[in-house]
Amino acid sequence: MASAGLSTSQFAVLDALLHLGPLCQKELGEKILKTSGNMTMVIDNLEKGGLVFRERQIDDRRFVLVHLSDGGRALMVDLFPRHAAAISREMAILSPAEQDELGRLCKKLGLQTGG
Repeated sequence: MASAGLSTSQFAVLDALLHLGPLCQKELGEKILKTSGNMTMVIDNLEKGGLVFRERQIDDRRFVLVHLSDGGRALMVDLFPRHAAAISREMAILSPAEQDELGRLCKKLGLQTGG
């Protein structure tokens, strides 16, 4: 992430858009556990960098859908596999049973936060 000049929140937004498709700003905030005010700044900075773009809905101009741009998609297609590999290397210290337990606990936490 740092090599691409991305903050953790910026990477999380790009990751969500890559894997889930376009989302409204509120949904993005819920997915990455950030407030709406923080999300505005994160998305503003990603948009300035040409990595995402916003689309206002015609029937409800308050609803803004955030899309991954072609440049954002290219960056994530390159960056995500390296990020996932780094996480796999870090998790290799855990036994398969411990990894399963960690996954179960993370899912439980996700359910508690509404994720």
